[in-house]
Amino acid sequence: MTKKDVLELKRRLKKNECTFTRMCGCYVNAEKEIILNLEETFLNLKEEEFYKYLEIAKKTLSGTLGNNLLELEFPIDEEKAGGKQQFLMGLKDSKLKNSALLEAFYQLVIDNYDYSGNYLILIFHDSYDVMTKTSDNAKLDESEEVYDYLLCAVCPVTLTKAGLGYLEIENRIGPRNRDWVVNAPDTGFVFPAFSDRSTDIHSLLYFTKDAKEPHKEFMEFVLGCPPKQTATEQKHTFQSIISNAIKDDQKSEAVFLEIQETLNQMVEEQSAYKDTKQEPLFLTNDSIQELLSASDLPEEITTKIETSYAEKFADMPPVIDHLIDNKLLAASAQKRKEQELTEQVQRLQEKLEEVTIIGDRLHNLDNIEAAVSLEENDSNSDGDNSQDQVTGINSDSASGESANSNYDVILRVKPQKMQQITSQIIDGKKCIVIPMEEDEHANVNGVTNLL
Repeated sequence: MTKKDVLELKRRLKKNECTFTRMCGCYVNAEKEIILNLEETFLNLKEEEFYKYLEIAKKTLSGTLGNNLLELEFPIDEEKAGGKQQFLMGLKDSKLKNSALLEAFYQLVIDNYDYSGNYLILIFHDSYDVMTKTSDNAKLDESEEVYDYLLCAVCPVTLTKAGLGYLEIENRIGPRNRDWVVNAPDTGFVFPAFSDRSTDIHSLLYFTKDAKEPHKEFMEFVLGCPPKQTATEQKHTFQSIISNAIKDDQKSEAVFLEIQETLNQMVEEQSAYKDTKQEPLFLTNDSIQELLSASDLPEEITTKIETSYAEKFADMPPVIDHLIDNKLLAASAQKRKEQELTEQVQRLQEKLEEVTIIGDRLHNLDNIEAAVSLEENDSNSDGDNSQDQVTGINSDSASGESANSNYDVILRVKPQKMQQITSQIIDGKKCIVIPMEEDEHANVNGVTNLL
């Protein structure tokens, strides 16, 4: 059955579209005793009850295919006289009007369903007139076939919690009465399967609320089908195979994540071909060998993984989709994104530090090469600016730096001399004063030791 098949059945479970003909069931206590039997014409139920039971039926068709919903196939022996498939066929054909068959079914569930508390067994009968659809899914007023099926739901019944409440008759607050409440179904099935909008008597659709503990005893002993692992179980088994072979937790997690990313890539590559029919991708024994060959694991470990994989999954290789842990991949992608952002921040910080260093150097250079414009009233006819030469001064013409041609004086001094430079007015003139030690030397326009 496909998701489309399941949705088609589920969409019918509405007030104006539901065609359930009959509903039967029994209430079983913790001692595995039947204390109540139900036999109802479904459409005659009171409106409030009608919707509550309909909601239970919907829950039996909820969840993810391959995880909460499993298609189980009957072995050939079970389709022979006395087999479970033949028993369910008789129950279906009776339209739930054969009391002996109903009692036998209830007892079969009671004897094999592993549950310690109270529970309610419900079984519905329906006849769905399947309408022909065109290629664009438009319905035609023409019946394709009548899909006659059973829907079973097993619902835990629990006692409400103790507490205080308003006692209306006594008009006071006191301990409220505790009631037995029917919960959502824990397990159930639809027989026969509805595959490609048609009846498939060789299989059924099994429902489990808890994908970690899917009540395999129900599959095997009540329905007569070989137990099948849910996607959750397959993921856990697959991860255990990797961790048991590698031993090192940190390394096994890294390898498992790498495999997850490769599997996800395989699924995405298949999904890219939208024009082709999407067949399920299975991770066969050959596929796992190819997958591991790309890793850097020692041959001893890869051989151990391959052997364990073949033993655990035998002749039923899992669908790759079922092995993909989307939460793990999402967490890994988020972690990788955060790491990339951290690296980007580090690179930006390094660039900022470089820019800061360059800025400091430029600032020092500006101080070192401070240009001071001196106001002059006279100039020599030969263009000689010797009167402007001061200790440690290089003129524009001497240095050849045309960019500084607007300045009359360019100072170049060692950084340690910067703090010693002062400006003074001497004989009414602005002067730059640079104190000199005995062991210090000056060069002015190429002329040294002027002092």
